[in-house]
Amino acid sequence: MPLSERIVVDPQLLDGKPVIRGTRLAVEFILELLAAGQSENELMRNYPGLAREDILACLSYASYLAHEYKAFPIPA
Repeated sequence: MPLSERIVVDPQLLDGKPVIRGTRLAVEFILELLAAGQSENELMRNYPGLAREDILACLSYASYLAHEYKAFPIPA
């Protein structure tokens, strides 16, 4: 499933941050909760509109960004 079916960017919503379609849940928020140790089941229980596919889309989006990000060392 293409990310655009789950993740949207709308300048009118959360200052243009990527969010899960049909919600005001930012991708970064879901990733922070996962990084803090919350399970998929806990997330879906706490946010009933959230589906497993939404969580996987957030992880896929983060993976895409990690592949695209280029870090260049700054000379001392």
